[in-house]
Amino acid sequence: MNRIEYTVNKCSIVILAAGSSSRFGKPKQLLDYNGKSLVQHAADEALQTNMQPVIIVVGANHVTTKKEVKKKGIQIVHNEKWQEGIASSLRFGLKAVIKISPATDGIIFMVCDQPYVTSSLLKNLLQKQHESKLPIVASAYGNSIGTPALFHKTFFTELADLAGDAGAKKLFRKHAELSTSEAFPKGNIDIDTIKDYQFLLAGENTTA
Repeated sequence: MNRIEYTVNKCSIVILAAGSSSRFGKPKQLLDYNGKSLVQHAADEALQTNMQPVIIVVGANHVTTKKEVKKKGIQIVHNEKWQEGIASSLRFGLKAVIKISPATDGIIFMVCDQPYVTSSLLKNLLQKQHESKLPIVASAYGNSIGTPALFHKTFFTELADLAGDAGAKKLFRKHAELSTSEAFPKGNIDIDTIKDYQFLLAGENTTA
């Protein structure tokens, strides 16, 4: 039987920035790195891909985060249910994309505390999708896969049904035969604790 081929023709980007940064102690989204906040960096890299819309989901620190990112081409949505976990932000972002751009047939979900995400990586995810014709393309780092990750619209319903703080990783496992990955060597470097941030500023590697 022939394999179904999937193609993303219009890809949007959703930046998840709604968490309270409880482990860190203050909003990670606003941490300075190379002259800009982490959420600004994420927004800038997303905009450079020319994919639209670019949506930032804010939550716990929505007032300060909104003030931080005022750029043309950015849509900001407030997830009032952010305490439910990251799945709620996925749902809010998905709903916003469908409302703003009904023709979207693929979404890249990314977080703002992976400082080494670049526009090139985001564009490579879409290119990998076009080459593989698979509906899920995740980033590969360490011994894991994760964000940024692209999902074809065939999985929008399953994304909308996610709950809790598990995110979309369960979809990678559930649909391994429909997934591929793009190398992101520094993807395991994210900012969860003060120590992580100190390592980042010192130019050293830290692991998630």
